Amino acid sequence: MLAVNYTNLRENMKTYMDKVTDDYETMIVTRKDNKNVVMLSEEVYNNLIENAYIMGNKANYDWLMESKKQLENGKFAKHNLIEVSADE
Repeated sequence: MLAVNYTNLRENMKTYMDKVTDDYETMIVTRKDNKNVVMLSEEVYNNLIENAYIMGNKANYDWLMESKKQLENGKFAKHNLIEVSADE
């Protein structure tokens, strides 16, 4: 996780935004009076929101945990994918 003050961010905005998006860094922008801001890529943000939604629903969470348990216990099936041509 990176930390940068507001002035430094403003002077080097592109560089820091590239680090956030290209390197999946999370950045804390420090400001006066501890009014800090967190900067993250849209991809990371969308993933967090999706996880919060899925984990916020007890039925979804229970289903995922059961699936995880089955996988860890070797209870899964492997299937070969069937290639389908574009004109079918």
